Amino acid sequence: MESLEICKKVVHSRALPCLLVLKQLQFTLYGQKLRMKNNRIYLFDSTLRDGAQTQGVDFSPLDKANIACDLDSLGIDYVEGGWPGANPTDDTFFADPPYLKHAKLTSFGMTRRSGRSTENDPGLRALIDSGTPAVCIVGKTWDFQVKVALGIDVEENINMIKDSINHLGNAVEEVIFDAEHFFDGYKANADYSLNCLRGALDAGARWIVLCDTNGGTLPHEIGDIIEEITPHIPVSRLGIHCHDDTGNAVANSLTAVRVGVRHLQGTLNGLGERCGNANLVSLLPTLILKMGFDTGVTVEGLAQLKRISLTLDERLNAPPNRGAPYVGDRAFTHKGGLHVSAVEKDPKCYEHIDPEAVGNHRHIVVSDQSGRSNILAMFRTIGIDVNPKDPKVERLVENVKEREFKGYAYDGAEASFELLARRTLGNIPDYYRLNSFRVIDERRWNARNELITISEATIKAVVGGNEFMTVAEGNGPVNALDRALREVLVPFYPELVDLKLIDYKVRILTPSDATGAVTRVMIESADIRNDTWCTVGVSSNIIDASYAALRDSIIYKLYRDGATVATQRETNTYA
Repeated sequence: MESLEICKKVVHSRALPCLLVLKQLQFTLYGQKLRMKNNRIYLFDSTLRDGAQTQGVDFSPLDKANIACDLDSLGIDYVEGGWPGANPTDDTFFADPPYLKHAKLTSFGMTRRSGRSTENDPGLRALIDSGTPAVCIVGKTWDFQVKVALGIDVEENINMIKDSINHLGNAVEEVIFDAEHFFDGYKANADYSLNCLRGALDAGARWIVLCDTNGGTLPHEIGDIIEEITPHIPVSRLGIHCHDDTGNAVANSLTAVRVGVRHLQGTLNGLGERCGNANLVSLLPTLILKMGFDTGVTVEGLAQLKRISLTLDERLNAPPNRGAPYVGDRAFTHKGGLHVSAVEKDPKCYEHIDPEAVGNHRHIVVSDQSGRSNILAMFRTIGIDVNPKDPKVERLVENVKEREFKGYAYDGAEASFELLARRTLGNIPDYYRLNSFRVIDERRWNARNELITISEATIKAVVGGNEFMTVAEGNGPVNALDRALREVLVPFYPELVDLKLIDYKVRILTPSDATGAVTRVMIESADIRNDTWCTVGVSSNIIDASYAALRDSIIYKLYRDGATVATQRETNTYA
């Protein structure tokens, strides 16, 4: 128990290098069945094949090479590149594989076909020709599938497993056997499934991987079955491969590890067909930080976890899972005032690890659930030095709660909150004043009978003591308004040249009011440095709400970049 307490302190330390001590302690959360010997878990990633079977995912050869390099930098032991001979993408990838410093590039295939010799089987030949140091082959271990899917004798299937592993073992460094549908097969006919495993073991397979192929097995079944077979198959030679059809892929994998399995397969972000595969992004920190295993992933590698997870989402043009364990934006986000106060005193109250250990960070949000502690925490985050007893702090707390009651949401619009806070403290300059704006939409058919929609915005504004009236057209009213504002502001504030709006969301807050409902507009902006920020506006008029969010985005950009407030002498300075 003493070592457990030491580990807890290390995990919650803000000093990332201290995690090296955690890895040296080599403990498990439960403190049982694990000793200093055989504490190594070998990680096998199948994102490039299993992940490619995800609906909507289509990797190019370059994507596969880049993802393989990310996995290598993370410290994964085996990176499965795909199935040579199955499609042109995989053939192109294996023809020019990336250089991996740590991981073993692995090719995937199946046992020889029935009625063919190993020497004349094109699938086995493609595996050998791929040139990878390791190969992983899949074979049936459920007698039902052998009879129905393959239509062959059950003993012939065992011979196919043994022959294939023997043949590949003479040509490559390492052969891994994926026992397909093992848990279903074992429950149906334990003797036959065990005989398949024995055949793979006798033939020289380095790892025999137990596959929950349809994802229907539960954690207690995984543990019980593995413990039943270990008298026959050394647990040190066993691996686990789980699908997530019951939402238990991570739990099943951890259960297998607890009972002695030392080879673990999964994918980045849990990609995979149907509901996905075991998520290595969730498994890795749990194995290292919670259970004390050595995975080959260094402290520095683990600190890349969030970046690598997000990079994969970017390659897929998919929105990140904000609620993902460990790496999601909400994983270490605190909203309730009491929670924030406790976290500020001792992080382990509501943070089970140091966020920086996985490349994440603590995030304090402000909302109608907030108290003084949230506000003060946000002040520290954005660099505002204020006396906690300043009455302006209490005024800001009440202002936030009142505005959120009206529909504002600052827990997703930190830039608007910062501006609100700084305005309350009186240190946001008046960069410009908008006296009025008007937006007109025209919908008509031209002489070619083509539908034309045009938005036109007219603004009256004062900048640097100069009065302006400007008209601009745009693709929709918000774009027209944005263009009109820029036409006036950019000559005074060239900092706005690289400002771009990258997302625009509208939510109806009072649906019972139908078309007269109050709306909330969230705008996400970015600049040339790829910095992003979010702003919010609320109004019963969607254009007015859009302008409020747009105005905050502009003001935030100017303030953050240290723009000097324009004077009358500074007109027409932008070329």
